[in-house]
Amino acid sequence: MHNTSVPLRKKNPYDLITMSETVYNFQRIFNHKMGFGRRKHDHTPYRAMGPVTVDEYESRQERYDEQLVKKYGVDITGKPSAEKVALLRQFRQEQYEKLQDAFHKRRGWSQNGIPTFETVKRLGID
Repeated sequence: MHNTSVPLRKKNPYDLITMSETVYNFQRIFNHKMGFGRRKHDHTPYRAMGPVTVDEYESRQERYDEQLVKKYGVDITGKPSAEKVALLRQFRQEQYEKLQDAFHKRRGWSQNGIPTFETVKRLGID
């Protein structure tokens, strides 16, 4: 009986990262061909980002009011909680969009979340 296994090649940590990146991008391309894998599919439910209801906002009102005033420069004087919830959501959604832009750029994807030709070629999956 002979050994039919493929000989192991020496790999360093950077090779493992590149292999992982290649697999992830290949999955992304495959998902795109199946109708998924675009920016809209990357969205985190707002439930994970902030208060969804007025009751939630009011349960931590001091914290959220402080964010609106100090972080976003909003004058909250006389604003009802429902309006403050909407404002906070708007600001957080804008931040998330910027984060998504940076993430897609860092991954070598289009703004719509699709691996660019350059990325696919660099990884050898073209």
